[in-house]
Amino acid sequence: MNPRVICAEVLNHHQLLVTFTNQEQRIFDISEYLTLPVFQGLRNLNYFKQVQVKHGTVCWGDDVDFCPDTVYLKSKPIN
Repeated sequence: MNPRVICAEVLNHHQLLVTFTNQEQRIFDISEYLTLPVFQGLRNLNYFKQVQVKHGTVCWGDDVDFCPDTVYLKSKPIN
């Protein structure tokens, strides 16, 4: 099982700085998901900035979230 999210900070261009339970920090870019209907609301930057961490992943209210494994596997380590 991959580490879970404990903190998420909004960066520019639909990116998040995500801290995981193993203390690793990575950049998660959601741009590639914005064409999918469930994630289209995140195109609105004001809505995107309302990111929360719940149940070990990033979410926006109760409507939109990502699988925590996706957040980890699709994010890039900070060099």
